Parts: sequence; structure tokens; C-alpha cells
Amino acid sequence: MPKADTPPGFKPLRDTALFTPFKLGPLNLEHRIVQAPLTRMRSTKESDGVTVPNDLNVEYYGQRANKGGLQLTEATDICKYAGGYPGAPGIFTESQIAGWKRVTDAVHAKGGYIFCQLWFTGRASPPSFRGGQQPVSSSDIPMTGNWADGTPCADHPPRPMTIEEINQTVKDWGIAAKNAIAAGFDGIEIHGANGYLIDQFLHDNVNKRTDEYGGSVENRCRLPLEVIQETSKAIGPDRVGIRLSPYNYFQDTKDSNPNEHWEYLCEKIATLPEDVRPAYVHMVEPRFDEVLDEKAKMDALSAYTNSSHGVEAEATIKPKTNNLVNFRNILRKGGVKFIAAGGFTRDNALPKVESSDADLIIFGRWFIANPDLPKRLAEGLRLNQYDRSTFYGADPPSKGYVDYPFFEQDVAA
Repeated sequence: MPKADTPPGFKPLRDTALFTPFKLGPLNLEHRIVQAPLTRMRSTKESDGVTVPNDLNVEYYGQRANKGGLQLTEATDICKYAGGYPGAPGIFTESQIAGWKRVTDAVHAKGGYIFCQLWFTGRASPPSFRGGQQPVSSSDIPMTGNWADGTPCADHPPRPMTIEEINQTVKDWGIAAKNAIAAGFDGIEIHGANGYLIDQFLHDNVNKRTDEYGGSVENRCRLPLEVIQETSKAIGPDRVGIRLSPYNYFQDTKDSNPNEHWEYLCEKIATLPEDVRPAYVHMVEPRFDEVLDEKAKMDALSAYTNSSHGVEAEATIKPKTNNLVNFRNILRKGGVKFIAAGGFTRDNALPKVESSDADLIIFGRWFIANPDLPKRLAEGLRLNQYDRSTFYGADPPSKGYVDYPFFEQDVAA
């Protein structure tokens, strides 16, 4: 096979900060590139509300495993009827734990590490995914548009969770964390972002409660802090992380004051007792949005975070730059590591680490299309282009999932 030359303009990154070792909890990482938690909807439905990892999932994660590298799984249901998408797996039955064990074995066989991202979708879940039950959320405010099953969200507004239901859901997160360790995972990530249940409690345009879980920022932060503590007690804080998206617009979450509100949450996380303080916080850059392009997103954020009125909430807000640095600096005081996500490429990832604005960098779309992404970045090799049309399912299911070539295969072809 002819030796592949480095394409012009593709700088090999092996001797840069992206490829320096890093200790994350008990993990000894060999580089700073992390596979994003990517919902791919390729698992197998076993029964109503129960979806199980399969052979394709084993192959997918095994392909992307790399020595000393960290992978985060797709969002995984913590209990029955927690999910809102077909083909999204859970980790609350013995069959699911066994399915995930095959995945973690494949990752560990290549010297990699893997955390399981745990979620509850809340109002993002239609009745058809909940055995006909009404969706639940912080309040009774539905999303706009349609659910994954095509049903208009407004046809079935969510029901505010009772205190008893909230308490049980917190316990379910702890049980799911224990199940993840039983399945061989190196740790778990709490999904507190992107408009799912925890985010529905955090954002003040959704959370209209008047009890101890609503109203003030202190009350709105209660649920994520309880989940962090519950999972940390279950498996140890050095194996726990949480994903947050203060600037989220996805699924109609638009907070009136994301900077100050998430700074408060970060202060609370950074000052938790050491035995329940998580290893890391994973945050999404303000520029990233599921619908808007970068300029439109930043313009929209500027319009409401620098005005005297919040979005759907009255607030007096000091103009403040919309970026993750303030959150990073707050968390650093408590020794909490910081992972940044959202539109990173081979060009903008390195400066983020060199400036110490993040410890680790998430790659999503490029990791989908390049199972050997760390190698390609290290050696300055060209990248496969991703096919967005196959992100959330394809026919056959392997398409756009396990058929992207490794570099050697690409050259041979």
C-alpha cells in the first residue's frame, strides 16, 4: 500500500496540547479528544419501553475506541418510559446491562475508557413512548412542534411531576449509575442539557413551579444537585460527570439569564462536599444549536442576554459575554474538570486547550464519520465527510453507523 502523504494544510497535532496526558478521576487519558454522546437510534426494542444494545452498538463503540481515549455513550434511559426516541437504549434491565457489558468489553479490549450518559427526557417524550401515559416535566408547558412519533406536542401537555415522583427519579438515577458500573462502564454522565428533564427544571421559561423545585434559581438548581449527589454516593464522585447547556434553545428552553443562573449552579457544584463533588462538568458552547447556524444563534443570544428584559421572564441583566470561560473558572476553584462541546474542528480545538479554557474537547459529527479520529488528527490526515441524513437511523441500520472507513481502508480503496 502506498504511504499516504499528509494533505497540504492539515497540521499533525500529535505534538500539541491535544495529545498530552490528562487524569480524569481514576482515568489516565492519553489525549484530550472525547467522543460525544451521540443519539443514533440503532438499538433493539425488546418490549414496550425496553430497548437493548445489540451487535451494531458493540461494533460502533468498538470501532471508535482508542488507547487512553474517552467515549461517552448515547443518552441512555434510567428507567422504563424515561426515553422519547425509538432505538434509544436503557440500562434498567438485566438484558440491557448484559448488552452494554459487550460494548464496554469491546472498548476496554482496545485500551479505551467509556462513560454511560444517563437521561430522562421529560416533556420530550410522547405518550406513545410512555405506555400511553401523559408526559411529565417541571411544569405543564408543552414544547412546540411534534414529537419523534409525529404527534403534536400541544395535543398532550406535560403534567408537573409530584415531589414523590421527583424523589423517585433521583433514586432511579442512582440505580442506573450502579447498573452502569455493573455493565463495566468506567463512570456515568448525567444528561442535564438540551431541553431534557433536568434542563426543564433549570430554565425559567419552562419551570413555573412554586414549590421547592421552582421559582428562585436556588430551587431550580435543586434537582441537578440532588442527582449529582445521589449518583456520587452510588458509585463515587470521581466516576460522575454532568452535561449542561446554559445557552440552549433546543426544545424550547430559553433562560432569561443563563450567565448568572449557571454561574450559581457552577458555584454550588464546585463547593459540594468532596465525597459528592463530580469529576467534571461538560458544557455546550453558546454558538452550537440544533437548528440555528452559528451567527443566528449568537445574534439571538446577544439580543436577549444584553437587554433589560429576558425571554418570557422579567429580569435586569448586566451585559456579559456569552461564553463558557466564567463557568470554567468557577468550577476550577473546586477542582472540577471541564469538558467543552459544540462545533469543534481540528482548527479550533487546540486553542481551547492551549488557553486552558477546557481540559478536554468533545467531537461529535467528526467522530461519527471517522472511527479513527484521534489518529487522523494526530497525523494530520484527511477526514471522511459525515452524512447527516443517516445520523438518526438509516436503511440498513449499519449505513452511516459502522461503514465509515478507517484511514488505511480509505487509502486502499
